[in-house]
Amino acid sequence: MSIDKQMNFSNKEIKFCKQCVISNQRPRIVFDEEGVCSACRYAEEKRNIIDWTKRNESLAALCDKFRRNDGRYDILVPCSGGKDASYVAHVLKDKYGMHPLTVTWAPFEQTDIGRKNLDSFIGSGFTNLLCTPNKHLHRKLARTAFEAVGDAFQPFVYGQMSYVFHLALGLDIKLVFFGENGEAEYSGATKTKEWSGMPWDYWAEQYFKGVTIHDMIKYGLTKGFVKEEDFNASDLTFYAPPNIELLKKKGIEFHWLGYYHQWTPQENYFYAHEHTGFEANPDGRSEGTYSKYASLDDKLDGFHYYLGFIKFGIGRATSDAAHEIRDGHITREEGIALVKRFDGEFPRKYYKDFLDYISIDDDKFNEVINRYRSEHIWEKNEDQWKLRSAIWY
Repeated sequence: MSIDKQMNFSNKEIKFCKQCVISNQRPRIVFDEEGVCSACRYAEEKRNIIDWTKRNESLAALCDKFRRNDGRYDILVPCSGGKDASYVAHVLKDKYGMHPLTVTWAPFEQTDIGRKNLDSFIGSGFTNLLCTPNKHLHRKLARTAFEAVGDAFQPFVYGQMSYVFHLALGLDIKLVFFGENGEAEYSGATKTKEWSGMPWDYWAEQYFKGVTIHDMIKYGLTKGFVKEEDFNASDLTFYAPPNIELLKKKGIEFHWLGYYHQWTPQENYFYAHEHTGFEANPDGRSEGTYSKYASLDDKLDGFHYYLGFIKFGIGRATSDAAHEIRDGHITREEGIALVKRFDGEFPRKYYKDFLDYISIDDDKFNEVINRYRSEHIWEKNEDQWKLRSAIWY
């Protein structure tokens, strides 16, 4: 039984945005009366309404408020060496005169290109702290999450979001910057589009599928995926955010650079390539999509996107194409063709690594993913699964 709160579908009739390629199955998505998704409307606001000069000035003022002149770090940036975080860290350092300390929550199984990009980023002039969680427990959590929420990647998300704020408290650094507001950029809750950062109270809903690390542990213990002897309380520290009231009391702030600078993934890639030595996927593209520059550092990445396709009928190519349509880089017709060709492609390259990491076999893998196929999204004909509704038919 899934404990993923996002699986409570409010839309059983599948519809697609009239401007991009996203469907109404994405959690928290909003379509307006014209059949256009919230991310497309936000993209219009970015082009026509938002005063980016004022937003840049607000960022400058924010940096002036927190910038230190005594040689200490004054800002924390979570960064695996990917294009987006590399862009964030470099812009804040080079254009705003901040002194960033970058932080990496270790990938499950790092790829060669991921390690190379992180080394290049550090070599371009940044100090980086790497946190590698208890690997025995981490694998157990990934196994648990695969069953509990249909996404073995969830323990990484816990640490990626939480660890940096523990450091903020411990190092007395009051400013934390992430990249983009994923809800606004990828068709999520419309209430977030005016936020410059994610309020602490919304973390579980927005980032954790409504499931905290303690919920995950409870599920794992109940199902036998985790045993009491696998961990102690200290092992869970960085999977959960620090006490919210303490964060507020210490004046620690969470911000997205995408609120202050217009966020364009393709431009981030060019910037990171030029300034931090970032390199794209040497295979030419990533499995499940046509793009080559996002989510390259972890061998388990592809299964995060593949399970999203299984659960919601929305794969990696859909997300990429939708954003590039909004950015004006491709037409909707081109996006539809790309989705038809690449969406839902099985991430074969690291399949054995995935099975080995969470200690399951092929039969168990298929049993779990088929459990996450909702009847209104999928149908089975002659032992073949097929989307009931796709944007190309």
